[in-house]
Formats: sequence, structure tokens, C-alpha cells
Amino acid sequence: MAASHSDETNPPTREDLLHAIDPRSGSVVDRRSGLDRRRGEVADPTNLERRRGPGRRLSDFVRDAEEGEMNKEQFMFLMAIDAFKRVNGKTFPAWTDVLEIIRKLGYRKTMPSELNLGGRAEDWRERADAPAKTTHAEDLEDRRAA
Repeated sequence: MAASHSDETNPPTREDLLHAIDPRSGSVVDRRSGLDRRRGEVADPTNLERRRGPGRRLSDFVRDAEEGEMNKEQFMFLMAIDAFKRVNGKTFPAWTDVLEIIRKLGYRKTMPSELNLGGRAEDWRERADAPAKTTHAEDLEDRRAA
């Protein structure tokens, strides 16, 4: 069987493109015989689904942003991402960069998750005044305190 990953020296084969690994069982699943996302069939809802079915409307939070009417929170996040890109010369920040920006904006994990990640990630909480821990100095300070 072909490699499960691809890079510039080893492009994906036709078989790679037609099959995906099912994370729950580790077995190979033919995408053509799976659930049809266009019909709204979802194996395990995560609470992140954006597709709407009959009678489901976009929340004001999402609809206003898509129509160009951002609230203060959305605008501040957008400006923080833009500032990061300009200062660091990056067109596309990595996900770790985005998380760093979010933490520097003051966000902390103080509530239980509303997402269903199928047990693939452990949930936790932290104090509202917890340090961002985005710099090496903060990380060292936190380890000394422990």
C-alpha cells in the first residue's frame, strides 16, 4: 500500500486519494461509500458544523461577520492577526501562532469545552488570571513556581 503521507518527492497515489484512515477504528474506508456530507449526514457531531439544514439559521455572531458587520471582539482578533503577520513577515500564521495571539489577547480556558472531539483531546480549565505562557521566560517562571 502507498505511504499514508505525501510530500513533494512522494506525491499521493490514486489509491491514497480514494481512501482515508478512519480514526476510530484504524481501518481503511473508501470515501465513496461513506456518509454524504451534502445530505447533512455526520458521523459524530462536534458542535462545529457550519452546514445548515431545513430550519437552521446562522447565529447573529456568524451572520453579521459574514456580512461584514464585525463586533468588537471579531474586529480586535482580526487586527491582532494582521499585526502579527506584518511584524513577523508571515502571510499565513501557523496554528500555534494563532493560539499565541489568542492568549496574548487575554483569552484563557476557564470553561468546559462545548465541543465533541470524541475523546481525542483532554479538556481542562485554568484560572482567568493565568499567564499566557507564550514566552520562554513565562514558561520557566511557571516551572519554578511548581
